[in-house]
Amino acid sequence: MKQELIALWAGRGLSLIFVLFMLGASVAPKLLGLPVAEETLTALGWPPGYSTMIGIIELTCVVLYLVPRTSLLGAILMTGLLGGAIATQLRAQSPLFSHVLFSFYIAAFMWGGLWLRMPAIRAALPLLR
Repeated sequence: MKQELIALWAGRGLSLIFVLFMLGASVAPKLLGLPVAEETLTALGWPPGYSTMIGIIELTCVVLYLVPRTSLLGAILMTGLLGGAIATQLRAQSPLFSHVLFSFYIAAFMWGGLWLRMPAIRAALPLLR
């Protein structure tokens, strides 16, 4: 029982870090129309005008992740989005550990949080037998 409670709160902590990072560093600049969002996407080869739509998709995934009944769906959709970010960074020939794999690091927090706070996920994806 105590281990379950520790896992739950550790999972909530990881999930909170993921959510706050996504909202503050990715979603907000795009939805607020900050020039840095458009400039970053343009530098990666995206045509102008995509930042708002990407921000809406990110926000949708984060909201789905926050709702317990839809958190698995949110994580799956966000994984697809982060995979696209990895592909974009690869195509732009960005540095591996700081740029290409950054989305992987974010996904590790997201999935780690979900794994720790949901016993069903731990049962489906056991790290230890």
